Amino acid sequence: MKSEQLQKSLICHGGDVMDISIGKLRGLQQLADSRGMMVMCAIDHRGALKRALNAEDPDAVSYQDMVDFKLDLCQATAPFASAILLDPEYGAAQAIAAGLLPGHKGLLVSLEKTGYTGDGTARITELLPGWSVKKVKKMGASAVKLLIYFRPDLKDVATKQLDLVARLADQCLEEDIAFLVEPVSYPVEKGGASSKTFAEKKPGLVIETARQITALPVDVLKAEFPADIKFEQDEEKLLGLCRELDRASRLPWVLLSAGVDFDSFKKQVEIACKAGASGFLAGRALWQEGAQIRSREERMKFFRNTAAPRLEELAEVAGSHGQPWYSRLGAGNGKFAPVAEDWYLSY
Repeated sequence: MKSEQLQKSLICHGGDVMDISIGKLRGLQQLADSRGMMVMCAIDHRGALKRALNAEDPDAVSYQDMVDFKLDLCQATAPFASAILLDPEYGAAQAIAAGLLPGHKGLLVSLEKTGYTGDGTARITELLPGWSVKKVKKMGASAVKLLIYFRPDLKDVATKQLDLVARLADQCLEEDIAFLVEPVSYPVEKGGASSKTFAEKKPGLVIETARQITALPVDVLKAEFPADIKFEQDEEKLLGLCRELDRASRLPWVLLSAGVDFDSFKKQVEIACKAGASGFLAGRALWQEGAQIRSREERMKFFRNTAAPRLEELAEVAGSHGQPWYSRLGAGNGKFAPVAEDWYLSY
């Protein structure tokens, strides 16, 4: 977007408050609860969910199997979430049409195709064919979400991924919709993701990634925990790393769960929020055991009796320790700069 067009969209600007357009502001408000915490549940998994539902033959998982799982999970968790993240293939329109995503809850919709192109050491994000920022805005969502695999130390691949983020950020500016980016690191070292070598590199990767991604015109960073707790359990050290992450991010950030168990994620949320996070976007840490339950009725009981209470627990942790998203933008009380009398003329 050209600078003069962007300036026209900056309805709320001035003073010490960070510039923000009115559409993005409204979207961010919709993602958060009354305390300014983003208490969000991720249900946009596709490839990973198929593998969880049928490890031996993921391709045998039907369209309706995926839709049923997502609708049941949305029904159970939406009352306790400030927002729900869904994909366009199996969840977003389906949940709205089924009346299972209340109108007062925020909706994030993912842009990317599941998986990546390239080999495992040079992962490139591919957008879902036929889907776009414009369509996410058109369907009434609060925000666009993009997952990218990212290694800041792999310069050529990182540049391609940053170019993608920048291009989509411009589209989100043009459509005036909030943009959440989820960068995920990955191993190129021997031993894979569980190796000590990768664990030692992870803090630096996550922190530098935050610095590079939030230098672009995006709105929320969905960050990894900047350590592997299998190798580092010292809470003071973990808090220190999260504070480094907080300083590196110029934007509100929330924590992703990355498939860890619930108790581990709860501790991570507490540490991250004490360091400055504005909540979380939790996926499998809430509900992964439910994918092993074959009876839909019994699975729904698990969602209601276990996944939903877990979400409530995390909400209390975030509310007790987190920083409201708007204070990160300089609006400590949630109020932004006054709107000009004739704002709509140039909008």
